[in-house]
Amino acid sequence: MFDALSDRLDGIFSRVRNRGRMTERDIDEVSRELRVALLEADVNVRVARTFIARVKERAIGEELSKSLTPGQQFIKIVHEQLVETLGGTSGKLTMSPKPPTVVMLAGLQGSGKTTAAGKLARLLKSQGLQPLLVGADLQRPAAVEQLRVLAGRVDVPFYSEPSDPVNVARGAIEEAQRLGRNIVIVDTAGRLQIDIELMDELRAIDAAVQPQNTLLVVDAMTGQEAVNVAEAFNEAVGLDGVILTKIDGDARGGAALSVKEVVGKPILFAGTGEKLDEFEAFHPDRMASRILGMGDVLTLIEKVESTFEEDEKRKAEEILESGRLTLEDFLEQMQQVKRMGPLQNVLGMLPGMPKEIRNAEIDDKELGRVEAIIRSMTPDERRRPEVINGSRRSRIAKGSGTTTTEVNNLLKQFKQVQQMMRTMPGVARKMKGKKGKKGKGKGGGPKMPIGGGLPGAGMPGANMSSGGIPGFPEL
Repeated sequence: MFDALSDRLDGIFSRVRNRGRMTERDIDEVSRELRVALLEADVNVRVARTFIARVKERAIGEELSKSLTPGQQFIKIVHEQLVETLGGTSGKLTMSPKPPTVVMLAGLQGSGKTTAAGKLARLLKSQGLQPLLVGADLQRPAAVEQLRVLAGRVDVPFYSEPSDPVNVARGAIEEAQRLGRNIVIVDTAGRLQIDIELMDELRAIDAAVQPQNTLLVVDAMTGQEAVNVAEAFNEAVGLDGVILTKIDGDARGGAALSVKEVVGKPILFAGTGEKLDEFEAFHPDRMASRILGMGDVLTLIEKVESTFEEDEKRKAEEILESGRLTLEDFLEQMQQVKRMGPLQNVLGMLPGMPKEIRNAEIDDKELGRVEAIIRSMTPDERRRPEVINGSRRSRIAKGSGTTTTEVNNLLKQFKQVQQMMRTMPGVARKMKGKKGKKGKGKGGGPKMPIGGGLPGAGMPGANMSSGGIPGFPEL
C-alpha cells in the first residue's frame, strides 16, 4: 500500500543521507518535498501540515548525535514522527474484568467488516481466547450465512436469530455465558454516513450490550475520506479503535497516516490479504520502518515462529550446523517458506532490500516450476545431484514441463548454495552458543529457516543474470 510513498521518501532521503551539514534552508527544502509526498499519498492536509511542523521543529532544534551524520539524524526524526503519527505504541483490546468482553464492529457498506470479524476471531483464538461470532447484520442478504461459514472455517461458535439486531446482541451475551466463551464479536450492518436509521440502530446495540471495544472497520482504499468516516462514527457511538482492511492493495496509504492523528483512536489490527490468516496486530513502529524501506524483521520472525513447527526448526538448525544441504532439504524448506505467504511480502520485510527487489513483480507460481523440477528427480538424484548427467537432465525437463536449460540453471545455482552452506557450520555454532547463554539453555531466540539465514535467500532460480527461472529478482 505504501509503495508509492516509500519510493518518494527513498528518493528524498538518498540525497540527504550522507550530508555532512544541513542548514535551515536545507531542512525547509526537504520538508517541502516531504509535504508533497504525503499529500500525493492522500494523507489528510491537516495531518501533513502537523507532521511537517513537528519534523522541522525537531530538526532545527535537535542536538546532533556523534554517531550520526546530519542527514541520518533527519531521517531518524522523520521515522520517530511517523511512528507518532501512526499511533505511537501498539494498541490492545480492552478486556472486561467480568467475561465476556464484547467487541462491536461498525463500518460502511463494503468495508470488509464481516470478513474482518472472522479474521479477528481466528487471531484471538490463536492467542488462547474463546471467541463467539455474532451475526447482527440482518440488513444484507446472506450476511448471517457468510459469517456462519467463516465461523466454521476458523472453528469457533456462531450465534444469530431472526429477530432484530438488538435482541441478537443481547442473546449473544447469554449464549457466551452458557458456552463459557470469554469474548463476543458482534458484526453489525454496514451503513452510509447519512443513514440516520441505521446509525440509530448502532446506538441501540451499543446501549444494550455496552461493548468494551467499538471498532471501526475502514477500507484502506478509502484514502482521505476515511477521516470523515471515522469522525462520523466516533460522534455517533464513540470509537475505541480502528481495523484497517485491504492494506495489501494499491491504495496510497493516506487512511493509515490520517485516522489516528485526526480522530485520536489507534489502529489496532490490519488486514494484509484475502486469506483468514492474513490479519495481524498493527504496530506503528514496524509500519513506519516499512514505509521508510527499513524492513520489518520482528513481524518476519513472528511469521516464522507461527509457521514453522518445532521439529522443522530443529531440523533446519541441524542442516545449518552440518553445512550439508540436499535438494530434498531445499524442497522441504521452500514449501515451508511458501506457507508464510506471498514471497514478495516476505522480501518486503527484510531490511536493506533494494527498491528494485521490493517492487519487483514476483509470481509465486514460479516457485512451482522449481518444485516441479526437483519432484521430477529420483530420491538418489535429490540427495546426490552430481550424478545427474545429460540424459537424466533431459528426462527431468520432460517430466517437469520445463527445458533442459532451466534444469541446468537450477543445478548450477544450487551448487553455489551448497558451497555457501559449507561456510555456515562455524557461524551456526557461534550463534547457538550465544543464544544458549542468553536464553539460559532454553534455545534463545527464534530460528530462521535455512538458505543463508533468511527465508528464500540463496534460492535456486533467484538469479536472473545467470539465466535462472524467470520471475525471480536477483538476490
